[in-house]
Formats: sequence, structure tokens, C-alpha cells
Amino acid sequence: MAKQKAPAGTPATVALTAAGIPFSVHPYEHDPAAPSFGLEAAEALGVEPDRVFKTLLADTDLGLVVGVVPVTGMLDLKALAAAAGAKRATMADPSVAERRTGYVVGGISPIGQKTQHPTIVDETAQLFDTVFVSGGKRGLDIELAPADLLAATEGAYAAIAKP
Repeated sequence: MAKQKAPAGTPATVALTAAGIPFSVHPYEHDPAAPSFGLEAAEALGVEPDRVFKTLLADTDLGLVVGVVPVTGMLDLKALAAAAGAKRATMADPSVAERRTGYVVGGISPIGQKTQHPTIVDETAQLFDTVFVSGGKRGLDIELAPADLLAATEGAYAAIAKP
């Protein structure tokens, strides 16, 4: 897997390039009517949906926390709170998520966010050689090794997904 830049560059690709982290860019035609952006990406890219991860922002009693889970499941807010050392978590308002990350909903990347937040990646990412996360806009995914995702986000693994 060679280092690549997105044609226009996004904060995510810029951050990965600056850090020297290898990644591949995978653009696809985004359908605004798609019921699930993540499942749309998996189908468009022809990859196993369990390898495609979505980025969600939660509000905890300790502040905002990023949860990265497979698109085939849901974020377990109680598990995310525990992994972050917090007592409770609720989903952040989409407008807060957009303002704090610098990305639009459906294109929020865990990498290169405007304000870096503690990041927890579901432990199932370790089952794959590479995973896919949003590249920072709808219709663009980034493929990278799970360990590189942790390095880029200064994140940690935990069991935070539920079916």
C-alpha cells in the first residue's frame, strides 16, 4: 500500500501524509439518498462491510469522545463511556460534531479533525490487515492498517460496538 494524496486533499489525507503514515485513497460516487453512508461505501468499493468503519462523536461527562465502529453495527455508548473513563455518554448533536471536527456528517473522519478528541476504535479493527474510514468528505474513504489508524488518532482499542 503506497502513500497517496486525495486529488483535492482533505485534512485527513494531509495529516496522514505529514505523519508519514501509508494509506490508500478510494473515491466513489456518493448517492445523497443512500440510507447508510457506510454501507454505501462498502458496496461502492466492493469491500466487506465489517472492514468499513464509521466515525461518531459522543458527549461524555468528561467531554467529547470519538468512537470508530464498523458500519454493520452500532456504537455502544455505555462501553464508549467506560473506555474513555467517563460515567455516561450520549450522541453529540450533529451540528456540534460538524463544528468540532471540521467535517460534514456522513464524511466525518477520525483523522485530521479540527479539534482532536480522545478516540476509541472498536477492537474488531484488529481482525483485518487494513480498514476503511471516511477520508473527510462523502464519497471518499481512506484505507490504512488499524495500527496506523491508532497512531494517526492517538487512539485506543476497546469493545465499543454492538450488533
